[in-house]
Amino acid sequence: MITKSRLTLTLTAVSVLVSTNLYGVTSARADGSPSVPPGTEATATAPVEVDPNDPDLKLPDGATLAGAKVLDIKSVVEDESGDERREDTNSDVKFALQAEVLFGKDSARLSGEARSRITGIAEEIRTQHATRVRVFGFTDDLGSSAHGDILSKRRANAVHDVLSDELDDAAITYEVRGYGEQYPIADNSTEPGRKKNRRVEVSFPRADD
Repeated sequence: MITKSRLTLTLTAVSVLVSTNLYGVTSARADGSPSVPPGTEATATAPVEVDPNDPDLKLPDGATLAGAKVLDIKSVVEDESGDERREDTNSDVKFALQAEVLFGKDSARLSGEARSRITGIAEEIRTQHATRVRVFGFTDDLGSSAHGDILSKRRANAVHDVLSDELDDAAITYEVRGYGEQYPIADNSTEPGRKKNRRVEVSFPRADD
């Protein structure tokens, strides 16, 4: 009976620890960082803290260290108006254009200014010799989720059509998606935040140096 009581107490303590860890997790919030829809995650993870005095880190006799690896370095440039944002990493280039620059309100019809901006992106795709291009549309969280999904896909399709015409390259494969209100990059409770979230992103691999 004593052994059984000790086991019960041990299991109870473990359950309390697990519950504490689960309920201690805070919900994710959008910030100024670029969004990360599926397929656009970073290729490198942040380094972990290492104890240099840990005996387990000693190399066995005859062992050698692996070659140095450069983690992803991210550079983000946004124009003064905030209408266009460019993000560069070691492996990819991403442009984010605010919807107001490209379309009228609740519309997927491109404005007159839109084509020149998209043409500039097409030139960069050509410079990078990219053969895979992602075009993702996003909205804020106003209105129904279903409407946002449809509108964001129609807007992504409109941008894709211009890119395809400008590049006229059958070797390029496009991935076109509408994510609606998913993956916000700003706070949807304010109009400036919602404006940032209404966007179309175009991303593609960088050319190998």
